[in-house]
Amino acid sequence: MVFTYVAVVLFSQNTFAKEYLVKTPNEYEQVAAGLQPGDEVILANGTWSDFEILFKANGTKDAPIRLKAETPGKVFLSGLSNLRLAGEYLVVSGVVFKDGYTPTGEVISFRQNKDNLANHSRVTQIVIDNYSNPEKFEQDKWVVMYGKHNRFDHNNLVGKKNAGVTMAVRLNTKDSQENYHRIDNNYFGPRPVLGSNGGETLRIGTSHYSLTDSFTTIENNYFDRCNGEVEIISNKSGKNKILNNLFFESKGTLTLRHGNGNLVEGNVFVGNGVDHTGGIRVINRDQIIRNNYMEGLTGYRFGSGFTIMNGVPNSKINRYHQVDNALIENNTLVNVDHIHFAAGSDAERSAAPINSTFQNNLIVNKDNRDGISIFDDISGIHFENNTVTKDTVPTIKNGFSPTSIEMKRAENGLLYPNSGQIENNGASKNLALVNKETVGASYYPKTEPEVAFDSGRVINVKPGENALFDAINNASTGDILLLDDGDYSISKVIKLTKTITIKAASKGQAYLYPGRSTFVDINDYGSLQLVDLVIDGKQTPDSAGNTLVRTSRTPMQRNYRLVINGSVIKNLNVNHSFHVFDAGSRSFADEIKILNSTFKNITGDILRLNKETDDLGIYNAEYIYFNGNNVKNVEGAIAKVYRGGTDESTFGPHFLMKDNSLSNVGNGKRNKVGASVFLHGVQVTDITNNKVAKSALVDIEHTVGQPLTSLSNNTFIQTNAPKVVELVVSGPHTATLENNKVN
Repeated sequence: MVFTYVAVVLFSQNTFAKEYLVKTPNEYEQVAAGLQPGDEVILANGTWSDFEILFKANGTKDAPIRLKAETPGKVFLSGLSNLRLAGEYLVVSGVVFKDGYTPTGEVISFRQNKDNLANHSRVTQIVIDNYSNPEKFEQDKWVVMYGKHNRFDHNNLVGKKNAGVTMAVRLNTKDSQENYHRIDNNYFGPRPVLGSNGGETLRIGTSHYSLTDSFTTIENNYFDRCNGEVEIISNKSGKNKILNNLFFESKGTLTLRHGNGNLVEGNVFVGNGVDHTGGIRVINRDQIIRNNYMEGLTGYRFGSGFTIMNGVPNSKINRYHQVDNALIENNTLVNVDHIHFAAGSDAERSAAPINSTFQNNLIVNKDNRDGISIFDDISGIHFENNTVTKDTVPTIKNGFSPTSIEMKRAENGLLYPNSGQIENNGASKNLALVNKETVGASYYPKTEPEVAFDSGRVINVKPGENALFDAINNASTGDILLLDDGDYSISKVIKLTKTITIKAASKGQAYLYPGRSTFVDINDYGSLQLVDLVIDGKQTPDSAGNTLVRTSRTPMQRNYRLVINGSVIKNLNVNHSFHVFDAGSRSFADEIKILNSTFKNITGDILRLNKETDDLGIYNAEYIYFNGNNVKNVEGAIAKVYRGGTDESTFGPHFLMKDNSLSNVGNGKRNKVGASVFLHGVQVTDITNNKVAKSALVDIEHTVGQPLTSLSNNTFIQTNAPKVVELVVSGPHTATLENNKVN
């Protein structure tokens, strides 16, 4: 027998606890079959590939059975690996899941199967780092708790990039209900925007079992830029306690989506003015929300700083139950842009909140507004002894008192009124902020989620055969390729898997001549910035459908960024439908910025972000900026952006187009949308201060989600007026059109 053991503890006259060091999966399986209370199994340092661990045994309260790394952080589970626990009093610690993904639906599962669950067990000091299925919309979950009285603590869950909740508690059998689990002191690291529903970070229960109590405690966790979708925590069961967690620049809200009688207390939300950062959303009965602190939150609608929803009369279990008997007290809201009461009111959600109290809360905004919006009858909410700043005219007259308040930061980093100004209002001065450095696995660094542009070396490149291609191959991610003056003929497609900036040393003096149908093909890990270049398409093949830059033709797991700044792109006209940028299906950009550039003589579109036509609420880019550009003789559109479906759980797309000059854009016979800009289902649109001449119209189609659309101070010369239509809601469109001139 290869493995070794040492007797270390005497439990009775006949039973010794044993310690096993195992070095292969076969050795582990031999040991695992006979584990007794007090035994320890130690996984040898190194990489264990394609290792599906079943840890099934029965320890006792005084003698749990342990599975641990020989050295915490030096045992890596990679490839197609996962872990299942089944039995009683088990403890797992010290392993890292990295460089792979689970072959099943769960990376760590507190059960073997539906009949064999884990109880009284603990997973601690483990890491799951970017362990995501390469098929972005192939759903899986990283951690799922079943059984009862289990604990998940001091772990890192970082960078989930495919669909599916990061962590879940399931109540699908009686043996997992009223479970009294504890989830504490974990680091939920950055999760990028998914661009679809299904990106929650933590979910407790499901709608089907939402009238069942879970009694789960979520405490002292750090949620760091958890941006997957509008629900960061999705509470879907009853009698849970969500206590003393910190949400840092996380887009979305702590959402009491289903389930009754939950307590939300002592949590801190720090938005720092980041887009879509939210606080707490209240639905259902008997919820208590008290002593929470929210600052610098910009979110609105279902993602606002604080939201009380309308419900559906006689609601089905998976819709919206009426808010009834909610107690909301002693919360502090500082520079929170939006506080929504009776949110979501419509023909279906017509049941306004009842029997509820909003008292002793403190609302402080630098611009002397309370941020409150009312969408339906709020007579069912009793407002009492709430404080707003002195010069604020309260949106709700009764129960809100304008008061002179001077705020000062305390030792815990939060703002409080100076001593003696206000008694018994707002959050307690005893709030203890979760420290990012002390949560999670103690041995594992908390690194930034993406490589910034221009964060590496500057590499000087001189004109020459394959000079640019070779420079990119030899560069590291984050590097800047600084191009000397001259001509660069590019005879190979650049498959980009790094964050790279290509910049002219002298603005407009580096001339790039792509010689293939594609210049750059952005793949996973790739992001591209083009600065001060002249890119001329006259040497490309005489073929229809060329593309200057595109994403991989296979679905991408990782989000990317594209920036074109201060550049000239011209003569993409050797044949028809020559596009500047074309996003492939199941690719997603965190941002696309086209700034201060010139585009002329192009037979296709500039931005094609319209591949997700299966109407599943999926789209191709979160933020699209088109600012300060000069565009002339482009047969296709500036942008075609499509986001279909009826789901309301996403933030974007956002389309911002300002200070551009357009002439003869969108008039090509192959431009099937017949528009210079075509936006379908875009959630935020701001088209401002553009001059559009002899071009096709701007065509905007509203779908779901109460989109925010503004067109202002634009001049349209020999161009039809913009068209905005509502495809879902009946009646006139909801866009704001101001100071536009149509000649």
